[in-house]
Amino acid sequence: MHEHALRKELVRYSHLVYERNLLVSMDGNLSVRLASGLFLCTRAGCHKGFVTEDDLVVVDRKGALVRGHGRPTSELLMHIACYEERPDVNAILHTHPPYAIAFTLADRSLERLVLPEVVLTLGTVPTIPYETTGTQALADALRPYVRTRDVVMMDRHGAVALGKDLHEAFCKLETLEHTARIVLAANSLGGVKELPADESVRLRSMGLKRYGGPPQSVAMADAPRADLPKLSFEPSDAPYPEPAALLPRVSGDEHLLGQSDAVRALARALVRDHAPLRAPARAPEA
Repeated sequence: MHEHALRKELVRYSHLVYERNLLVSMDGNLSVRLASGLFLCTRAGCHKGFVTEDDLVVVDRKGALVRGHGRPTSELLMHIACYEERPDVNAILHTHPPYAIAFTLADRSLERLVLPEVVLTLGTVPTIPYETTGTQALADALRPYVRTRDVVMMDRHGAVALGKDLHEAFCKLETLEHTARIVLAANSLGGVKELPADESVRLRSMGLKRYGGPPQSVAMADAPRADLPKLSFEPSDAPYPEPAALLPRVSGDEHLLGQSDAVRALARALVRDHAPLRAPARAPEA
């Protein structure tokens, strides 16, 4: 796709990630790889909901400004590291999806095997340890993960989604946040059932062959576990927030005593967001 068309696409998806509540204010950054080998990205300090083509800059492979006004995004090192590790990737979205980030704050994994569609298309979503935003340390920490994953969570920070184009990266990002919401809702109803190990491997192998993925992962499609990490098959005492901590049983927070601030906040959000799921009050008998 020509740069002129990519500029319009980058503006469109900047607006979309804001409209879908995947970031707010000046958060996040988006980029694409140009045919020339340069990168087109959002500049620093721009609100993604109101981005125009004037907010886009072109940088070289070292992050130096080539064209445009303003400074490139402060997370450029992270984007460049992902492009270097994945020559098959042409678009990267970094956003702050609230439900997915909440999992990292509660120290709960999104790497469990739960939804068939997610195993098919993403495999698992790992969370990397915390590193300061905008640093080389964060960029380097991402490298080994993006070699075999298209979506990665960064502890306390946000998500990075990779794709062959902006549409593919956006779909993966939406899937991540949708999954986090489903898992939290399931916990509010009593708990999460994980997929059987053999079915998870069958699904992932099928997905890699049907939809593709990171080249290293596609090469493992017929391996005993495909590209699924051993961690995903190991029993976990608390892969998600404990159901007892999330079920709304009393009006106050008495049932959350002893839980972390993050778990208490998640519980209150679930009570608020899923109130319509409660059974309606029965009408008094005549």
